[in-house]
Amino acid sequence: MYVKRTLESKIKRFLKRKEIIAIVGTRRCGKTTLMKHLLKNVKNAKYISFDDQETLRIFKEDINLFIKTYIENTDFLFIDEFQYAKEGGKQLKFIYDNHNTKIIISGSSVAELSIQSLKYLVGRIFIFTLNPFSFMEFLEYKEKTLIKNFSEKRLSEVFIDKIFKLYEEYVIYGAYPEVVLSKTEEEKKEVLKNIYNTYLLREIKEILQISEDFKLIKLIKALALQVGNLVNYQELSSLTGFEHKEIVNYINILKKTFICLESKPFFTNKRKELVKTPKIFFLDTGFRNHVIGNFQKLDTRTDSGALNENFVAIELFKKEISFNYWRTKAGAEVDFIIEINNELIPIEVKSALKNPKYGKSFKNFVEEYKSKKGFILSSRYQNKIKLNKTSINFSPIFLVSKIV
Repeated sequence: MYVKRTLESKIKRFLKRKEIIAIVGTRRCGKTTLMKHLLKNVKNAKYISFDDQETLRIFKEDINLFIKTYIENTDFLFIDEFQYAKEGGKQLKFIYDNHNTKIIISGSSVAELSIQSLKYLVGRIFIFTLNPFSFMEFLEYKEKTLIKNFSEKRLSEVFIDKIFKLYEEYVIYGAYPEVVLSKTEEEKKEVLKNIYNTYLLREIKEILQISEDFKLIKLIKALALQVGNLVNYQELSSLTGFEHKEIVNYINILKKTFICLESKPFFTNKRKELVKTPKIFFLDTGFRNHVIGNFQKLDTRTDSGALNENFVAIELFKKEISFNYWRTKAGAEVDFIIEINNELIPIEVKSALKNPKYGKSFKNFVEEYKSKKGFILSSRYQNKIKLNKTSINFSPIFLVSKIV
């Protein structure tokens, strides 16, 4: 079953241009499904995958035969799993400069594509990132009729309760398409296990050629347990055996292979505000929950606050909104700081609220940076108040992608 992706309409706008299109993203996020759907919407097109060793060998060893077989008399060529073509950008550049066939490629690792291919394709390629489902894409499959109610100024308690049950499923099992489409909890867990193992076996061992994968497994688990907290390098080093520089390097790999997200500290006053130490989130909370072996419901978990915060990070990332956190040496902290139209907006995440409360840290940031608005997100509470000239919006957490 095909679930329409937000990225689809964006890519379609570029199909008539000559530039190569690259679709990158974590394994099993739906790149192949999206490519085959796009294939159906164009004429005179071919699809190949470099998972097929014979096709890959022809591309690498006999570019003229490849052109004769797949490029000539073809308007669109879709190449899946392009990351297996080492130095493949050189051949793509030759094809691009000498033929008019529109080429669309996919790759599971932006790091691999950037190193091996993109250096040859400057000015010749557009890169798009496909992620696991956003919450709105998730609802498109689960309860499409509910989406129209999100435009209402105030949501009913019945509606919030219904959405929150779906939100809980989303943060517990995540948003990989195969997981979302799975019918039972056991099936979801099995799919997540398979995704985790595939990532380690293929992405880490085959493509990135990391030999000490057992240490990386320990690092992934340690980061999963630290979600929402400042990275504790000393603790990570003790648990994994990696030195500080190695931890920084492997966190960078986890970011580039679409496993982790990083939130860096926001600061303008170096004397008052902490610098350097990041927070780490996971691009998919189901993947994270598999790593720590915890699929309990939110009301029975000790890490529900961390999961809620991780959800906000994911939704901001998928909307391509950069985010930081704010923390002063005095201990004041705000979960997220985003900037839209040169305006700094603080976002605080709470598990539950029953009245319009905000912390001293939130108030301090608003006053210091003269924010025009801020958001406090929780499970269900809705309200809007004024803090001097600042509009403070209290909203259900699942609305974050709609309100920012």
